Amino acid sequence: MLRRFKQYFQRVTKNRSQRRQKIMTIDNHVVQVGPTGYYVSRALITDVPEMLAIERAVYAGKTPWDENAFKTELRRQSGRFYIVMRHEDRLCAFCGCAFDDRRQDAHITNIAVHPDFQNQGLGRYMMTTMIERAGYLNYRTVTLEVRASNVNAQRLYTSLGFEKTGVKKRYYFGDHEDALDMTYHLPVTAAND
Repeated sequence: MLRRFKQYFQRVTKNRSQRRQKIMTIDNHVVQVGPTGYYVSRALITDVPEMLAIERAVYAGKTPWDENAFKTELRRQSGRFYIVMRHEDRLCAFCGCAFDDRRQDAHITNIAVHPDFQNQGLGRYMMTTMIERAGYLNYRTVTLEVRASNVNAQRLYTSLGFEKTGVKKRYYFGDHEDALDMTYHLPVTAAND
């Protein structure tokens, strides 16, 4: 009896692991966002220089993360999922998420869209992708921090169903701007499927 239980438990654990691995990958493909097609793939170490360039363009020359921070995240073997979007071989957007099984929370670590490609639906597409992945994993929440001054991003997150849940005073390095905590609660039916 104990041996059967161990075999059953090993099968269930293996199936969960395989399912999670599948959810945490993305097939390279083209998606239509508005009138434009974008190539979507998992972020690679070789994408880091372009990711940093996007951050410099978005944050007026300052990058919240440095090269080592991105490389460390991309090297993690589990619990991280980063995607990039390209148009005509130009990296135009990226998004990263940390998946925490213990808390059943997917935390958006960063998201950036180059100014030349903003207001075209790329941020919404990437956020929806991360929310869907969290739902597939039966998570309860998706969380993020956003600059208090970034009203455009706040508007996007609110339109997706995120709620403001707190403030982190002097959160950002350098200028010490406050961050707003925002949380998306996955529907109970999706979290319990």
